[in-house]
Amino acid sequence: MPQHASPPEPLPELETIMKKPTLIALCLLALLTGCASGPQIDRSFSAKGQSSRVKFVVLHYTVSNTPGSLRTLTQEVVSSHYLVTDDAKPVVYGLVDENRQSNHAGVSSWKNYTLLNGSSIGIEIVNPGFTKGPEGRIWHPFPQAQIDRVIALVKDIVARHQIPPENILGHADIAPMRKQDPGPLFPWIQLAQQGLVTWPDALKVAALRPQFELAPPDTAWFQKKLAGVGYTTPQNGELDAATRASMVAFQMKYRPSLFDGSPDAETAALLETLVPTPPPPPAPPVPTMSPALAVPVAPAATAAPATPPAPAVPAPVPDLPAVPVEH
Repeated sequence: MPQHASPPEPLPELETIMKKPTLIALCLLALLTGCASGPQIDRSFSAKGQSSRVKFVVLHYTVSNTPGSLRTLTQEVVSSHYLVTDDAKPVVYGLVDENRQSNHAGVSSWKNYTLLNGSSIGIEIVNPGFTKGPEGRIWHPFPQAQIDRVIALVKDIVARHQIPPENILGHADIAPMRKQDPGPLFPWIQLAQQGLVTWPDALKVAALRPQFELAPPDTAWFQKKLAGVGYTTPQNGELDAATRASMVAFQMKYRPSLFDGSPDAETAALLETLVPTPPPPPAPPVPTMSPALAVPVAPAATAAPATPPAPAVPAPVPDLPAVPVEH
């Protein structure tokens, strides 16, 4: 009889795998579970010394309409956390999660902070910015409905991150040599009325202005005050381009009627109201000597009154022998 070849025996490894599909599934499940969960972290404790990474809110205008702004902020390198449109019913677009960094501030500084992208939330506001006319720049206003949405958004951010009023800023504040937004027509005073922005007291400004008109401060004084507000300003006593740029940003925010960078009396009064000069220290008291250590001082010597000499007393005359009298 012809011999028939017997079928090849399956490889031991393959046979084991085919017979144990449950084992494979369990191994894969364990592997996937371990990758998804990561290291086990006990979060039953929470440190007292912590705060939000968000320290600032920075406001911008987009220099574009809504479609152009959305395209720029979502498809290019520049971005922001929020975009507020200029529609009749403005829409607030959330473009970057607040826990992540957006690229809205660029090279920037405020107080002791630099490169504010990592410590701020950026809000872009749909607005054309300005156009150039025969007499200079023509700035575009912001619809009130849009400002109302911006105020509501800033309030919400401030409440969640505990951001102080002096840290609600414009792009011009943190980069005065490069930027002008949100421009002189942005109504900062409305944010101040809601407690969101530090604002100088008008009565104090009016009272201080005559003083500075009579005795204008020097450039070094203005530089020191601008730095006290938060602007990165040279401290060289010279009215250079960087100092003027900081002055323009300050005036644009607090006195938008005139922002030419000139160090005038009203600007000085505004700065003094926001950054008051500390009063001079009291004069040290004159030291007094303890009574126990006091040394008595002898009264000045005075000439004794002249005493009249005693009357002369004649000396006694001795008895003389009798002399005979001659006749």
